[in-house]
Amino acid sequence: MDSIVVYTEEIDEPREAAAELLVQTWDFPLKKHSLALIFSEEEANLPKLCQILAEHWDFPIVGCTAMGMLARQGYFGIGTFVLLMTADDCFFAAGMAGGLDTDNYREKIVQTYKSIEAALPSPPKLILSYGGVFNAEQHVAADDVVDAISEAAGKNVPLFGGLAADGFNLNGFRVFCNGEVEKHGQLLILIAGAVDPKFVTINSVETRANFSYEVTESSHNEVKRLGDGTFLEALKHEDMAVDKTNVLGDYLLSPFVLTINRENGDSVEVARNLSMLDQETGSGTFLGAVPEGSILSVGIISRTDVQKSVRQAFNVIFNEIEASKGKYKTLLCHSCCARFLALASDTREETDAYSGRLPEDISLLGMYAYGEYCPVKGNKTGEYYNLFHNFTFTIMAI
Repeated sequence: MDSIVVYTEEIDEPREAAAELLVQTWDFPLKKHSLALIFSEEEANLPKLCQILAEHWDFPIVGCTAMGMLARQGYFGIGTFVLLMTADDCFFAAGMAGGLDTDNYREKIVQTYKSIEAALPSPPKLILSYGGVFNAEQHVAADDVVDAISEAAGKNVPLFGGLAADGFNLNGFRVFCNGEVEKHGQLLILIAGAVDPKFVTINSVETRANFSYEVTESSHNEVKRLGDGTFLEALKHEDMAVDKTNVLGDYLLSPFVLTINRENGDSVEVARNLSMLDQETGSGTFLGAVPEGSILSVGIISRTDVQKSVRQAFNVIFNEIEASKGKYKTLLCHSCCARFLALASDTREETDAYSGRLPEDISLLGMYAYGEYCPVKGNKTGEYYNLFHNFTFTIMAI
């Protein structure tokens, strides 16, 4: 698979933006099958841009909004990036499940998956997916969406992607597919053929606070009780922020960490972002699932840990690239928005991890997301599981 990354900072005039993108691809030879993956700031006119690009490209044009983007040249807070992938021996199919809510998200995701899978000549070997944050009141964990996609695949197909983001207003994020734009939608991209992806997931939460409670009652992403008291009572006991309902911004640098036990006896550690507090019931709602029986602790994100984790991630993936002897040509990476805050907006700390080290024939595109989807290796078996993450840096090589 070959690829190229192109960029425009134009967002007010879609036709001009399209022209700037297209001219950068004129010397790039397209093969039999292609797909355009777009990351863009929320102010761009994405429906119109995709419509214009579709006048020139007869293949899927998909993507999502991002808080910021990472490219070979560094960090970009404005504009639009396109990762154009093309191959003779790979096949792409894309679709979007739209208008998702608590009652229909699973059925719609399965229907969309089956529909686009039917367009492929062979079973998919990789799923890329981007979605919107569900309202906290709906109690749909991002893990529920990941599970729905994995169940639809009916096999151990790796899933990579994340939650669309915006400038922390939680109102401008969108996902889009071939001109269709959704806020509460789930974009699905299936890739079949000669694709053998490699994944790296690095958790940036190493330091722990003096906080440890067993989750004694929870439902999906709503935690009702910790130990013998309510979730809210536990926070009050630890002198943590509890005086408002929307606390997403209050806990971005102090995530909750837990170990999720698998049915086969394996386990994985993940971090979770607290988003809402219910002052009446004393419960707390997270972006990701928090199962009963888990031990919940609080981590502290530091600038040093963020710097260390991103370098670890690229060290691993560069070793994979070197060992492959030219097999991998494309890197797609996602970083949690909380990491951006921990760096005090100095995003050079993440881009410096690959600056000057990226081979000339490798394309790279990344974005800051509200959460990341990436397979992670179990602590006991070494088996990989599709999971939703917060506070991680993830990379996929294809």
